[in-house]
Amino acid sequence: MKKDTPFEWDESCRRAFQNIKNYLMKPPVLMAPTSGKPLLLYIAAQEKSLGALLAQNDDQGKERPLYYLSRTMVGAELNYSPIEKTCFALIFAIQKLRHYLLAHSTNLISRADPLKFIMSRPMLSGRLAKWALLLSEFEINFIPQKAIKGQGLANFLADHPIPAEWEVSQSLPDEEVFFFEVLPPWRMYFDGAARKNGAGAGVLFISPNEDLMPHSFILSHLLHKQRGRVSSHNPRFGDGYRNGLKPTRNLRRFGSVIKQIIGTSSNSQADALAGIAASLAQFEARPEQIPICERWVVPTLEKFSEEEETNLVSVYAIEEEDWRQQFLDYLEHNKFPEELKARVYVRRVAPKFCLFNNTLYRRSYDGILLRCVSKEEGQAILAEAHGGICGAHQAGPKLHLQVKQLGYYWPTMLRDAIELARHCTACQLHANYIHQPPSPLHPTVASWPFEAWGMDIIEAAAYKEIKAATVVDFIRTQIVYRYGVPRYIMTDNGTPFRNKTMDNFCERFGIRQRTSTAYNPAANGLAEAFNKTLCKILKKTVAGNKKDWHERLGEALWAYRITFRTPTESTPYSLVYGVEAVLPLEIQIPSLRVALREGLTEEENIRLRLQELESLDEKRLEAQQRLECYQARLTRAFNKKVKLRSFQKGDLVLAVRRPIMTTSKDGGKFAPKWEGPLVVQEVYTNGAYKLVTPEGRRLPAINGKFLKKFYS
Repeated sequence: MKKDTPFEWDESCRRAFQNIKNYLMKPPVLMAPTSGKPLLLYIAAQEKSLGALLAQNDDQGKERPLYYLSRTMVGAELNYSPIEKTCFALIFAIQKLRHYLLAHSTNLISRADPLKFIMSRPMLSGRLAKWALLLSEFEINFIPQKAIKGQGLANFLADHPIPAEWEVSQSLPDEEVFFFEVLPPWRMYFDGAARKNGAGAGVLFISPNEDLMPHSFILSHLLHKQRGRVSSHNPRFGDGYRNGLKPTRNLRRFGSVIKQIIGTSSNSQADALAGIAASLAQFEARPEQIPICERWVVPTLEKFSEEEETNLVSVYAIEEEDWRQQFLDYLEHNKFPEELKARVYVRRVAPKFCLFNNTLYRRSYDGILLRCVSKEEGQAILAEAHGGICGAHQAGPKLHLQVKQLGYYWPTMLRDAIELARHCTACQLHANYIHQPPSPLHPTVASWPFEAWGMDIIEAAAYKEIKAATVVDFIRTQIVYRYGVPRYIMTDNGTPFRNKTMDNFCERFGIRQRTSTAYNPAANGLAEAFNKTLCKILKKTVAGNKKDWHERLGEALWAYRITFRTPTESTPYSLVYGVEAVLPLEIQIPSLRVALREGLTEEENIRLRLQELESLDEKRLEAQQRLECYQARLTRAFNKKVKLRSFQKGDLVLAVRRPIMTTSKDGGKFAPKWEGPLVVQEVYTNGAYKLVTPEGRRLPAINGKFLKKFYS
């Protein structure tokens, strides 16, 4: 109000103030939705317009409107059939009232069932498919229209649509006033008991938090009924009952009370309380507290010592419900499961199913109807399609596609197809080899020069025959006497290396002998790589006359030792002696270092040689670092192809058929590629395993890349 303005109160001001009070005292026509209660959706479709009404029952059971909707149809919408117009009215309502319908379950009331029209169509395309997708988001139940009620308003809105230029307001006046929290109700169980000399009553209260509050009462004045009339020893009770006084007169003080008569089995606790009170009424003295105790009889120790420990296993067969039943109940009787999660799932997935001649079918993405079968029938179909008369023992995904082309469906058909193909014994024995390495690369690293030696049949000398004595003599003269005693020697499983003479020699010098697994040259990779390089040099050297290869072997070894090696970025000769070897070519045509050495005195030559020997350790450390970097790059490249595959002790595995593994006659082209099952007896490091046959025969150690898991 402005200053220095006189206050005037006339009749118009009084009427305006009274109108404000009347507005505040009366609630608006529209109410806010109450959480936990279903909504009622009325829809109507006329020839050129649509109408919808959203309502909800209040605490007194009366329908209260929440929202009104209407619109006119234009263009191609006027050409819809009557049932399609009804469906369009439902779609129009859920698009406008989405924020209401997502938070509540909705009961759809209409003359026709648009949900059944959309869900029962064998083929959905165009707008019907779009509508079915929109409806799958909400929980809507159809209720046939039995009375006019809100349907009259929906019809009125359809006959009088809102103009298109009007904006639909999403706000509700005084919406926050009508929001309140609905607390869960308390439960009370009551029962009475009568004896000859007394009576009692028992009451059990259960709070919303499942807290129990038991009470029992002794009735000093016994009430009983004889031949249709009520009598009492106390006139105060008897007059009330004779005058027709109802025992529920005090229930008016409570907001909402629901009475229900239940059987004795469901009211056992209250019945027990009433029985205790009636029994105590027979005594004059009333006890204040009645403790309930349990007595445990502990057996003597002698009984425990006599009894033997046994393991009891109970097996219960649980019958799984047919997965088709929930969809049959919904499509035939419009019945939903009791659980909310299952109800939402059925509502969302139901548009993909339809009924034809009382048989459930599922629509595939290519428009083909697939017959729905049970899980047991699906297993029989898979077994026949995989290994039956026309079965080709296909892999799981192809088997799934074949069964789908045959026209069958169940929810877990892809997983079941993969599991059946995986457990097929014939498919496992004739499967392709696994070429991916099962474990990361383990490079060989030496701590000091000449620490480890790798040996194979070729070696660095030519012999007429390779025997145990020949191998021992070579190690003693060519390795031990020239470079010292190594820490270990790596060999394969050949008889020249695995014998008693070799074992005695290694034990005498304290040399540990390591062997690689059978048919796995990579375990002794350094020796195998050297043999490969040496053989290439010999092939090119003895191209003219192949009989003198043993004479050219020294030249090949010399050429290898003075060749620059990429891993160490130096020659093997320089890492041993600290200086590069002088080649015959450098004598014929003197190089710079040869010319410089010829001009040095004996003292200067000795001092230069000492400097080369002192720098040898540093040169070896640098070569060691380069080698480790090279092995790290090699390991990273190798590990990219690794597909981890490990086994534990006691696992059943299949092994690749090799000469050392064969336990039966070879079947030629029809022989299986794998053999087994075998049992893992021991697990070694670096991916090696020890196996035994089912008969108990021990087999040599085998690398994990030749094994795969057996599915029984």
